[in-house]
Order: sequence, then C-alpha cells, then structure tokens
Amino acid sequence: MFLLLARGEELQALIASFRNPSLLFHSDTGPKLGSALPSHARWSSIGVQINLIYNKNDEVGVVLFGTEGTDNELTREVGGYEHVLVLCESKVVDGDILDAVQRLPRGTVPGDFIDAIVVGMDMMIKKFGVTNKGKKRICLITSAREPIKEPYEGTKEDQIDTIASQMNAHGMKLESIVVRELASNANKNIMDENDHLLSRFSKKAGARVVYVEDPTSLLGAFRTRNISPVTIFRGDLELSPRVKIKVWVYKKTSEEKFPTLKKYSDKAPSTDKFATHEIKVDYEYKMADDTVKVVPPEQRIKGYRYGPQVVPISSAELEAIKFKPEKSVKLLGFTSVSNILRHYYMKDVNIFIAEPGNKEATLAVSALVRAMKKMNKVAILRCVWRQGQGNVVVGVLTPNESNQENIPDSFYFNVLPFAEDVREFQFRSFSGLPASCQPNQQQQEASDKLVMMLDLAQPEKSEDLRPDFTPNPVLERFHHVLELKSKKPDSDIPSLDKTLKRIIEPDSKILLQNRALIDEFCKLFDVKENPKIKKSTRRLWTKTSSDGEGESAQGGLNDHGVPSFNSEGKPIVSQIGDKTPAEDFEAMMARRDGVEWVNKAMKDMKSFIYDLVENSYEGDAYSKALDCLIALRKGCIVEQEPKQFNDFLRQLCKFCREKDLASFCKFLVSKQIMLITKAEAIDSDATEEDAINFLVKTEPTT
Repeated sequence: MFLLLARGEELQALIASFRNPSLLFHSDTGPKLGSALPSHARWSSIGVQINLIYNKNDEVGVVLFGTEGTDNELTREVGGYEHVLVLCESKVVDGDILDAVQRLPRGTVPGDFIDAIVVGMDMMIKKFGVTNKGKKRICLITSAREPIKEPYEGTKEDQIDTIASQMNAHGMKLESIVVRELASNANKNIMDENDHLLSRFSKKAGARVVYVEDPTSLLGAFRTRNISPVTIFRGDLELSPRVKIKVWVYKKTSEEKFPTLKKYSDKAPSTDKFATHEIKVDYEYKMADDTVKVVPPEQRIKGYRYGPQVVPISSAELEAIKFKPEKSVKLLGFTSVSNILRHYYMKDVNIFIAEPGNKEATLAVSALVRAMKKMNKVAILRCVWRQGQGNVVVGVLTPNESNQENIPDSFYFNVLPFAEDVREFQFRSFSGLPASCQPNQQQQEASDKLVMMLDLAQPEKSEDLRPDFTPNPVLERFHHVLELKSKKPDSDIPSLDKTLKRIIEPDSKILLQNRALIDEFCKLFDVKENPKIKKSTRRLWTKTSSDGEGESAQGGLNDHGVPSFNSEGKPIVSQIGDKTPAEDFEAMMARRDGVEWVNKAMKDMKSFIYDLVENSYEGDAYSKALDCLIALRKGCIVEQEPKQFNDFLRQLCKFCREKDLASFCKFLVSKQIMLITKAEAIDSDATEEDAINFLVKTEPTT
C-alpha cells in the first residue's frame, strides 16, 4: 500500500497499489489548507490503522506535495516536479508509517496535485510494473485552491488525458477528496478550473470525486478498505412461468463490523519466533451418572426437550425433515408504493441488475423499471438465493431509474417482515385524555418548531451528517484506542475526539442559534413529578400519618409541630427519608435514647431497599439502593448483627429472581457486594469462599 501525503494547501492524493493490496497517499499541506490539516493527518493515520488491522500485508508509501523541499526520483532523472517530497518509500504497512502520517508538517508553498500524482504513478510503475491491475488506487485529498502550472507541451486537459490513459493501462484507480472549507479569500476561477480538471480525471480514468466541508465528512469520505462485490444470486427473475429475465443480485449496503478479535495466549516463550499464540478449545462430553468416562462422538446424539421428556433425533433424521426450497426468485405481485412503509425494511439492501452483456435482459429490466416508476408501483418477490437455503425471503423490489447514459436501470431490494417479525407498539392517544391534559395551540406550535429545528436537512442548507460521509463513531474510536494501546499498553482511554462528538452529541451551534425557541418550549410546558416513581416515599408518609406520630421523613416533631433537636443541635431522625436514606439510617443507628432504634433502623432500611428495587424503572434506582445496602451492611457489622444482613441479602436476591428483576443481582455482582464473613463479624455463618461466590453463577466446565 502506498501513502502519498503532501505539505501544501491541499490534502490531495492517495495512490494505492497492491502486491497484496497497496495504497499510496498524496497529501497537500500547503498554506491554504488551513484548519483541515490536523484533521487530515488524524484521519489519514486512521486509514493506515485500518490497513494494519484488515490488510496487514499491504504496502504503503507516503508522498508530500506543497513542501519547501523537493525529494523524488523524477526530479533527479528528468527535472521539474518541485515541492514534491517522498516521505516514505513503498513498504509493508507498519507503525513507522503511522507515526509519519500523524506528524504532517504545515507547508508554505502552493502544491501541484498533478505533479504529485505523476510522482506516485512513477513509484508504483517502477516497483510493480503492469502486474496486479485493478489493485492500485490513488486517493487525492485537496482543497483545490492553488493554480496548476502550465505544461511544457499542449494544454492542461491534454496532460490529464495522457495521465488518465497511463493509469488505465496500469490498472490504477483515482479517488479525489476535495476539502472545501468556507474561505473568503479563495479564487473562484482557480477552484472552477481545478474542479474541471478533476472532473476530467473522473470521466477519463473512472475516478471518484467527493467534496467535503468539515473534518467529520472528511473521515467518512476517506475510505481505505475496499470490498470486492460478489453476487448473491445469478439466475432468472420469474415474472410468470413463461416470462423470465436474467439478473444478477449484489449487496448494495452491508453493516461494517468489528475486526475478528481472537483470544491470545502469552504462554509461549518469547524466543519462539514461530509461535502462533492461538488458543484452541476442546470439549469433552461425559455421562451424567459417570463423570469420569468420556463419550466418543459416534455415541452422541442430539436431544430435544418435549415437556419433561428428551426426544433423541439423529443427524440423518434432522437432515430429512429440513425444509429445502429450490433456488429461485419469483414475482408474487405488484402493489402501490404507499402500501410499503419505510420502517418495514429489514436487514441489508440488495441491488438487482440485468445480466452483464445480455441486451435482451437489459432492455427488459429497463422497461419494467420505467413502467413501475410511471405507475408508482413496487413488486413483492419470494427469494431463495441458493440451493438448499433453509429460509425463504420475502421482499420488495423498488425501481431505480438511472439518469446516466453509461449506467443501466436497476432495482433495489429490501427484505420485508413476516407476521411474527412485526412488533406493534400502541401509544395512548391525546384524544383519550381529559381536556386539562390536551395540548393547546401554542404548545402544539412550539413542539412543531422544536422538531423542525432538529431536522438535519434544513431548507437552503446542505444536509448535516450525510450517511455517505458519516463514519461509524464506534469503529473509529476502536481503531484510535487500539493504536494507542499498541504503543502504551498502560495508557488511559483518551477523551472522545471532537470530530466524533459532532456525530453522537447535539450540535452546540444549532442549540445556540435556537436558544429562544428552546426556552419558549420549556416555558409552555410545566415539569411535574411523576407520583408513580415516588411510590415508596408516599407509602412511608402514609404510614406515618396513620400512626398518628406526626413525624416527617427527616426528623421528629414535638407537640407544637416544631422539629426536635439533640444536644449537638442536629435534628433527631426517627424515619428513613427519600432524600438522604443512608444518612438517616446512620443517624437512627446512632440514637441512644431508646433500645428500639437500632432494630427499627434496620427494619425500615430493608423495607426501603425493597421499595427502591421493586419500583425502579429500567434500573434508575439501583445506585441509590446500592448505597442503602452498603450502609445497612456497615451498620450490621458495627452492631454485630451479620445474620440479619446475610439473610436479608439472600431474600432480596430470591425476591429479584421471582419478580423478574435479575438485572439488580447482576448489578450487585458488578459492584462486588458480598455476604458478611466470619473475619468481619465472629457470629457470621458465611465463610470467605461463600461470600465471594455468592451471587456469582458458576460457569460450567468444558
């Protein structure tokens, strides 16, 4: 892989050539690149990181243009090609190249991206010749604001045509990323001319030209991992038993997944250069009544539970009862576009094209596409992509009419859900609420404005976070942290990059611009406490009132309704309140004006914890319940009452399992809550091993 990076105004050329795949970056770091240079270096380094993970045999070279100095073979051989610097010769991608890309210097000389492309082409031709056609790629990253010097012979267009023909002859691909940040001092005539030259590259050499305006879009447009398209179906699209069209089906979109992470063993000696560090797992099957004897594979058979009985089914029987439909793609019928809603779509998108080179199939697909488009119809298909496939797919075929002469018409295919896949969520209508809860006209208008404010495609503005140019922030974060850990294993996880924050957090500029609208919305809606969430507090208050003691949750009241205080001037606490339950518990435990307060504090705290866990909504009260549980555990140790805590913890976990609240038990495991051991309280019935293993489910040995 070759990486060409330039110091100049423009981050401009990336040329890829593969022995195993190779990539070459041409990067402009000139003075007009401005604030895009740090982002370019950052995301170029991510491109190299991706190749380190996915394509570890790629060869990469780095070329800078727009530099004050000049260092390349063409200058030494024939002259010219000034301000083009070969930073790294072509070699297998490694950490040195990554470090070089991350430290791009800022240039002061205008860069000529055509010179950089020619230097990169010369490097790849000399090293790889005409081999590996189609595996050499050029990616040009530039602001395209600097003028291109006149050639010695002919016009600039002639020069582009000559370079494009050589690229085609050697199987090189060009990818241009133009960074267009807003700048008042940009020369429009120069930019228009450069755009024209890049467009000519696109037509003559099949180049891809992408325009980006911010670092986030630059990262999304910067693709270094190419996936070769593979057909998932080749055969007939059956419109009827007598009408069939030859089609090929490809995946249009696919989920980008994490690289395969395998277990690594460090048990091999460091001197062993041939160690694979691979971990292999072997499973042994033993009889339930004889755990010593191993059951050989020929004596094993699968069993399926049918009530209390286990029914054995052999592999031959299992194969015989499998559903094996014939490979086919059949039309079930047509329907209006309005009947297929967007949220019905499932899984990835496929694309249907006519069989390449088949004129009759191309004409038939085009006629069907245009007819369906004109009548506003879509087709419902039944698909079995390959022979012996265990499941049948039903989906919708949407016409895709092409507006380019060299690209034929096609179809998009989306999988539709079966009845058991549909999940209907019924929401209560406002019409069923009393008049006092109905939104008025002002509230409705404020809500509409708030929703429109959050639209990413505002009128007269370019769309924010376009899917084609928005990367997966989780993957980018993973690549960044992996690169950091490879250098410093003990380093802390860095804070989130501001470019990725723009994807996952609200845009601060939009919020600032619409502050008045947000404030108006907040004024029109009163925020009230949900009484259902505060059920436990209401229960405590009701109990107090019914007892006639006239006590609040925070402290006792005397006969005149005035809070009571102790000798230290602190309120006397006689109940556990909702605001500070742990502090109230400790205050009750510390009371010495009666023997009943310790038992009452423990009893009330247990009841309070039960209420918190039972009335928690999606775990929102788990942290508070944990604080109370820790306070109770500490109090039981001080008062030498370990049995009370241990019995309560066992009962609490049993209660959670019965009430489908197992998530709280998992939460306690994550916080390492244990029983009170004999080492902590002599009267405890739990050993150290019992305490550690409590709540932890023992994994079955294999």
